[in-house]
Parts: sequence; structure tokens; C-alpha cells
Amino acid sequence: MYQSLCAEAALEHRSIAQQAVAVLARGLRIDESRQRRRAALLAEIKGDGCNLILPDPAALVREDRER
Repeated sequence: MYQSLCAEAALEHRSIAQQAVAVLARGLRIDESRQRRRAALLAEIKGDGCNLILPDPAALVREDRER
């Protein structure tokens, strides 16, 4: 079992611990594609009402130089 886990981890470019979690998730049918997880996270970030407005980098540099 350990050898199979090691081989599968190498194929997936994961550590053995990461692969063990992935195998457990697959067995529990929690397997969700990376793209779907990423899309859900981005939707959550966009939908949280946080409209972060960053200052202009040039203005920050100008302000710093004027000190």
C-alpha cells in the first residue's frame, strides 16, 4: 500500500501526505477538481463585498521620495 501511495504521489507531483489526503478525499467522494475549487474560492472573494482599492504605486513612490 505504501509503495502504491508513493508511486501515485510521484505521478501527481505531490508529497506522500498530500497524496494520502487526496486518496482519502476520493474515497469519501469529496474529490473536487482544482479548477472547481479555485472558481468557488474566487467567487467567494468577489462576492464578499470587499472592494479593496489600492493606491497608485507611482503616487506612493513620489510620496516616499518627497520625505
